[in-house]
Amino acid sequence: DGVHLTDGARSVRMARKELGEDAIVGAFCGHLRHDGMSAGEAGADYVSFGPVGETTLGDGSRAEAELFQWWSEMIEIPVVAEGGLNADIVRALAPITDFFGIGEEIWRADDPVTALKNLTDAMAG
Repeated sequence: DGVHLTDGARSVRMARKELGEDAIVGAFCGHLRHDGMSAGEAGADYVSFGPVGETTLGDGSRAEAELFQWWSEMIEIPVVAEGGLNADIVRALAPITDFFGIGEEIWRADDPVTALKNLTDAMAG
């Protein structure tokens, strides 16, 4: 159905060309607003920023709440928060984020079902 690219805007045009207009093309853009805008201009259906919390992924840079606030006010392309999610972060970002990319937050938990429930409860406020 689509692809989640991890190199910002660099592969969006090629993926769109290869997969066609019906495929979903998403782009992970780290913490960089400019990369997100470039991905959107290149044809991404959504842009993902992160990590938003504690994680060993990446270089230690974080996508801060201000980025999601700005994006939600200025850009129509859906925005995804991912990486190092916890209930407090989800609760804070839910009003300014379209989606959450949940992964290791539940799969590394002793009880993934409870971990997921904690995050979805936080989304509801």
